[in-house]
Amino acid sequence: MNMIKRMFGTALLLGMFFAGCGEAGKPEEKAVDKATATPGIAETDWGTADGKPVKLYTLTNVNGTTVKITNYGGIITSWVTKDKAGNMGNVVMGFDSLASYQKASPYFGAIIGRYGNRIGKGTFAIDGTTYKLAANDGPNHLHGGPKGFDKVVWDAQPDTTGGNTSLILTYLSKDGEEGYPGNLKVKVVYTLNDGDGLVMEYSAETDKPTVVNLTNHSYFNLSGDVGNTILNHQLQVNADKYTPVDATLIPTGNMVDVTGTPFDFRTPFKIGDRIANVEGGYDHNFVLDRHSTGMELVATLYDTISGRQLEVITTEPGLQFYSGNFLNGSLKTPEGKTIVKHGALCLETQHFPDSPNKPDFPTTLLKPGEKYSTQTIYKITVRL
Repeated sequence: MNMIKRMFGTALLLGMFFAGCGEAGKPEEKAVDKATATPGIAETDWGTADGKPVKLYTLTNVNGTTVKITNYGGIITSWVTKDKAGNMGNVVMGFDSLASYQKASPYFGAIIGRYGNRIGKGTFAIDGTTYKLAANDGPNHLHGGPKGFDKVVWDAQPDTTGGNTSLILTYLSKDGEEGYPGNLKVKVVYTLNDGDGLVMEYSAETDKPTVVNLTNHSYFNLSGDVGNTILNHQLQVNADKYTPVDATLIPTGNMVDVTGTPFDFRTPFKIGDRIANVEGGYDHNFVLDRHSTGMELVATLYDTISGRQLEVITTEPGLQFYSGNFLNGSLKTPEGKTIVKHGALCLETQHFPDSPNKPDFPTTLLKPGEKYSTQTIYKITVRL
């Protein structure tokens, strides 16, 4: 792969110091002096898919934090930042080649759509018309189908105007794609700010009534070392209720109080403390305690080993906490380390699973003339 020799952006003069995670000693993991970090976006050729060029973009901020994103699936392939000792490491699961994602990936770091999470029996109805989707997760439809937004090539445009370090991704999902109605114009903007926050802005418009639920499927291990599972991570979620599921992980339609259950994360708990009391592990939607329609802090994840802390800030009503139950050791990191069960976790901001079939859930219906718009920030800091 040849680096296209152009760097976008100018240096910003903020003096904020935030830390990242992982092991020291590898070339990209050595401590970086923030005074020498050059903010901007670098672009690398990364192969082809569907006859289209695939690129890998590296976003860098003034702290030396880097986030790599490919326009194949809008996938975040790595997020390298400092731990409490100042060492750099990768806090998300990913691969170092396009071929690895095309061969086998449990949605590592990808944009998920048209509908993130599950739709029961792969069917839903709009205005009396029933739409049948692929059943790619047992009897249910999962994450947009066999070829969802995670497996398409997005149009990409770096943007450094106004001091931003952003990547703008756009995609036209045509009427009937994966069974969904309407031509859907989708836009996702990733921005790495100098507070070590990764801002994700989603928007979409349609020419026919459809359902939309976009999210990102990054797998986090804040220790930066998959040799440490996430069972010792401490999680706090601002949610009084969650949505119980049936044996196929489809919500029953109820919203149940978390009090006295393993789902009560209103105060921080180690994930491993109660996971044995949840059949199969955590893979559940939390009903967030929202006080407005704007951005709110909804969850905090903390790793005592690295000192890293992840804050989740969003406009969305739900959060899917997935504890990496189906990771089975068949995949390895680029460094050759085995990704074991509970080697990473997901905190997916979203509308609720199976909302098109659950009238009491917040609607995911999008009509012509309306604009779908959500925003999420994943922000990493350190506790010293």
